[in-house]
Amino acid sequence: MIPLLSELSPIQSKYLAFIERLKALAFSGDTNPDYANRVVLSTDNSIYQVLPQGVIYPKNTQDLQLIATLSNEPEFHDIVLSPRGGGTGTNGQSLSDGLIVDVSKYMNRILEINVAEGWARVEAGVVKDQLNKAVKSHGLFFAPELSTSNRATIGGMINTDASGQGSVTYGKTRDHVLELTTVLLDGSLLTSGPINEATLESIQSGSDYSAHAHCIVDSIQKSKQQEIKDTFPDLNRCLTGYDLAHIRTDKGMFNINSVLCGSEGTLGFIAEAKVNLLVIPTYAALVNIRYNSFEASLRHARELLAAKPTSIETVDSKVLGLAKNDIIWDSVSMFFPDKANEDIQGINLVEYTGNNEQEVADKIKVLTDNLDILTKQGNSSALGYTIAMGHSDVNKLWAMRKKSVGLLGNAKGEKRPIPFVEDTAVPPENLADYIMEFRAVLDSYGVQYGMFGHVDAGVLHVRPALDLKDESQEPMIREITDKVVSLTQKYNGLLWGEHGKGVRSEYSPSFFGNLYPSIQQVKGAFDPRNQLNPGKIATPFELGADLLKIDQVPLRGQFDRQIPIQNRDQFKEGMYCNGNGACYNFDPNDAMCPSWKGTRDRRHSPKGRSSLMREWLRGMSSKGVDTTQASKDVKESNFLITFIPRLKNTIAKRRGTYDFSHEVHDSMMGCLACKSCVGQCPIKVDVPEFRANFLELYYSRYLRPVKDYLVGSLEFMMPIMAIAPQPYNWIISRRWINQLSSKYFGLVDSPALSKLNLKKEMSRRGIRLATPLAIEALSPKDRKRAVIVIQDAFTSYFETELVLDTMEMLTRLGFQAYLAPYLPNGKPLHVHGFMKAFQKTARKNLDMLQSLSFYGLPFVGIDPSMTLTYRSEYMKTFSDSRQVPQVQLMQEWLATKTEHLSKQPLSLDGSVYHLLTHCTEKTNAISSIKDWQSVYKTLGLELIIENVGCCGMAGTYGHESANKETSKKIYDLSWKEKVNNPELAGKLLATGYSCRSQAKRLDDASIPHPAQVLLQHLRIASSS
Repeated sequence: MIPLLSELSPIQSKYLAFIERLKALAFSGDTNPDYANRVVLSTDNSIYQVLPQGVIYPKNTQDLQLIATLSNEPEFHDIVLSPRGGGTGTNGQSLSDGLIVDVSKYMNRILEINVAEGWARVEAGVVKDQLNKAVKSHGLFFAPELSTSNRATIGGMINTDASGQGSVTYGKTRDHVLELTTVLLDGSLLTSGPINEATLESIQSGSDYSAHAHCIVDSIQKSKQQEIKDTFPDLNRCLTGYDLAHIRTDKGMFNINSVLCGSEGTLGFIAEAKVNLLVIPTYAALVNIRYNSFEASLRHARELLAAKPTSIETVDSKVLGLAKNDIIWDSVSMFFPDKANEDIQGINLVEYTGNNEQEVADKIKVLTDNLDILTKQGNSSALGYTIAMGHSDVNKLWAMRKKSVGLLGNAKGEKRPIPFVEDTAVPPENLADYIMEFRAVLDSYGVQYGMFGHVDAGVLHVRPALDLKDESQEPMIREITDKVVSLTQKYNGLLWGEHGKGVRSEYSPSFFGNLYPSIQQVKGAFDPRNQLNPGKIATPFELGADLLKIDQVPLRGQFDRQIPIQNRDQFKEGMYCNGNGACYNFDPNDAMCPSWKGTRDRRHSPKGRSSLMREWLRGMSSKGVDTTQASKDVKESNFLITFIPRLKNTIAKRRGTYDFSHEVHDSMMGCLACKSCVGQCPIKVDVPEFRANFLELYYSRYLRPVKDYLVGSLEFMMPIMAIAPQPYNWIISRRWINQLSSKYFGLVDSPALSKLNLKKEMSRRGIRLATPLAIEALSPKDRKRAVIVIQDAFTSYFETELVLDTMEMLTRLGFQAYLAPYLPNGKPLHVHGFMKAFQKTARKNLDMLQSLSFYGLPFVGIDPSMTLTYRSEYMKTFSDSRQVPQVQLMQEWLATKTEHLSKQPLSLDGSVYHLLTHCTEKTNAISSIKDWQSVYKTLGLELIIENVGCCGMAGTYGHESANKETSKKIYDLSWKEKVNNPELAGKLLATGYSCRSQAKRLDDASIPHPAQVLLQHLRIASSS
């Protein structure tokens, strides 16, 4: 896939020479010409895929200056440089066949916060939510809102002049930019903001790029004032990027930032920004209005605007339907009453903010009084409304709206809603009529679509569903776009209302009109050789270079169609990633993709791994490999017969023979298999699933490390080791043994086995084993109170006390508790790609469970990760889901017994505890977290859920030598602070075995399971 050095083309050689020269200039950042980094950054959130020649991660402004200065040397005048931030653009803005300059990895520091004057100075890679989190305690926020705020960088927002919900009130990004620090292509540093005429003349007298650019922009603004007024429409989402209409402020100051904001990296590298901060409104409320038609929601928006809300957002039934099947619905379902015969086709979210609750309530009353009259009319299209009061509830609904983009990508089937005409803007009064014609265009092609957007600003996001793997559907990109362009111009609007121009820049001349040559002059002044993100917005007039065309840039679908359908289906959990970037969530307290947070390496993210998997499949397919047949062959192959070929390949690997599979393997091995991606990715990308399938095939060609066999056999070995745990525990406690284990077996800090023997303790404590004979002996009354606890290897043998405590707790609560016979679950085998062994193990385990399920007793598990394996890996492995009995989490089952619990003669003391949840249950069984609170409340205790991310252990991940440092970094991001908080001492609980193990390993903290604390209180209550 990647050519040998001897096969390098002249272009590749030049880019490698540039990178080598850059490193020789004391460049302090990372330079990555490897294929994996290039593949991962070849896509964004658009339909396009362009392979760069390399990826550069500068660490500071000086690094950016080195890049720019080097590009000025004659031999590198044709080197292409494209800045990149969060990579969430929908128009291919940051895609390039040259060098990607990604500032997000290192240049993400908040440099200064001035609370008194209300501003912050940040590096370009700072994420919007990161900044808002830092200033929230001061009662301030950075106002421009957008759906990707948890991963979009400030630099990226500036480059696209981003805005979203609330723009009518708060404006766009450029309205909040006070000052920019930009590295120009000659290596000079431009610090820009509003300046007076004297300062402007002083700058223009210079001889660098900045002087020339100021002269050109000033000249155009003065000589073309009428044309500028006629060309730039008077819209909330006005024509940004090279914005000549706002070069001079109302006070007559010259501000070249109006050209830089929205320029998409075509004029320079934004290094730092000084942005203004606003006071957070004290109170917020939101009215959620439901309609029986989407058109009605659009037409009602104009009347709603008269009520002067802060913002109005609309969502159609398509998005709502997808939200109902997503983790997000659990947090917003209370705002959508389940009424019979109510067919919601659209909603309007109308927000009000103010200085106090009464002020907001008064504003809302004006609206709701009118709504009450309207909804009582028999012919009204408004079905009803609900009100979310306070920032907490309001933010839940906005979170659903923010997720709309990603949710649309999770539509079923091969046709998926995609962005290519998705952010048009028209005057709000024209929006309803415009959308009706827009829909007619799409209906004429017979395509499905979803809609959502900012009706107060006249911007609506429309995503037609196409399957670009089908070559016959490709022409619709051009045909639909051309018709939408004509329609948008008919309604005095713009093709790009929010997400920038990028590849769609080919329509720039038709919207800029006679001003386009002036736009070209601006580009030429900043970038005379067309090196900066060429083909976007404008090209230097003198060069005659072409803009990119929407149907001449490679599409992701063109690459994916090279993969046979059977190969795609086998790895479908990664094939549908649309690049929305939800896995780049910066928040350390969010569980989403801990490996990304711990490394800041895009290869170690669900999006990165999906990209690598797609490219690996394409390469395998080009060699004629049927991966489904290959997997079957692996399961039927003889281990000894394949040993010699695998040994030869492994020797070749160690000698440096290139195989792209190794780069994919490195990425996969960084995955914690925590399954947060499954729960939180709107597309439901499931890295652990396709990772396991990949590892199975990879190790059919290469030898496995010893550690994989040790981890895979753990569940089978532990019952034997537990017979005499002292020798094992003595061995692993020796430091020199740990060092040898790390060096030769790849495992460190192995946990000690419990000193208690489960079988002996069961006999001593009268704990009953679940057998058909024992269950048959139960009376009908006892059977109603009976429950079977499913064992897992980690709690049974490393935390035997927890299993015993759980059984005692259930008994004290009046239940007939039985412990299922121990059998390996198979989870470690699946994690490491032992698919044949996993299926065999799971089948045997299921046979045992099915023999017990005949009696209809509920099954519950203790450890979240092992328990959720039954509803995830087991369900995917066995095609008939009826083969897999329901195994509930402990709290899920207890929460259904609150009536029984409330009748127990208990008097607990109202103690308050704080729960740290396992990330697998937090993201894949989110409602179960509240179940623990419900159980505790019923029994007279209070439980507060602490907001934390991943602990960094994830089964055995943290015990693997290669992962130890990353594991600790992940732990330090959120868990360390909680575990070491003196105010929480003795009050912390944790549901996950791996989480408790990590806290013990890194902080020597013993954190009990919620069941154990309940037992403590039950014992006290019974003795008093």
